[in-house]
Amino acid sequence: MTPAEAQERLLALGFVPEDAARLFLHFDDAETRGKLGHGYSRIEWLETLRDVDPAARPERVLAEPGYERWHGRGALGYLTLSAIVDSQLADPPAHARVVAAERCFPTGMLGHYVRRLAEGGLVAALTATSPARLGHPDGGPKLAGTNPLAVGIPSSRGEPVVVDVSMGEITWGDVIAGHANEEDLIPFGGEHAHKAFALALGLQLLVDSVAGDGYGAVMLVARPRADPVPDLRERAAGIRLPGDR
Repeated sequence: MTPAEAQERLLALGFVPEDAARLFLHFDDAETRGKLGHGYSRIEWLETLRDVDPAARPERVLAEPGYERWHGRGALGYLTLSAIVDSQLADPPAHARVVAAERCFPTGMLGHYVRRLAEGGLVAALTATSPARLGHPDGGPKLAGTNPLAVGIPSSRGEPVVVDVSMGEITWGDVIAGHANEEDLIPFGGEHAHKAFALALGLQLLVDSVAGDGYGAVMLVARPRADPVPDLRERAAGIRLPGDR
């Protein structure tokens, strides 16, 4: 699928041009970074869904100095998180702010959102839940989603550092794109996979507790007090850091 075809197919799904552009920005970012499970293949997946409402709009239902609460109102999680990012960039916290998003799914490549915030000068951490797809390494029922965790750190010189890690050996997007099988989706870490499972479960309970019913997301946004990335890059001596192309 070419970029032009991707944009045309999003418009054909009924999204207004502004929302289609937001979705394309996300999918194209993933595609160009080699995250094909979150790239154009997700457009083909959206075309198979019957409950997508292109007219739905997320809503900020509570706004306090250090806390915001959003509800997806039927909108795709991509668009909910995009609206949240726009809001934080337009009105950054005085110090820090927690944002909880209820009914926020699917969310895609979380690094995309924290990168936008970091490029805007804000520190950000973001996690989100999904259908239960990870079980304990010793077996048993699926208890947690792949529950990625993304962190974006701005830099006064050069690119921000963006860490985006899923708790699975693969992502569900890899299954959707046909690059892996569902049985390959297990906690990462081999003999230490219990650590990834524990983190997935902890993030699951964090989001479930703070965001509430349905798949959700929790974001921390803060103004930086220091600028550690330039020194890190100097000490790294050219080593590729997380999020670099």
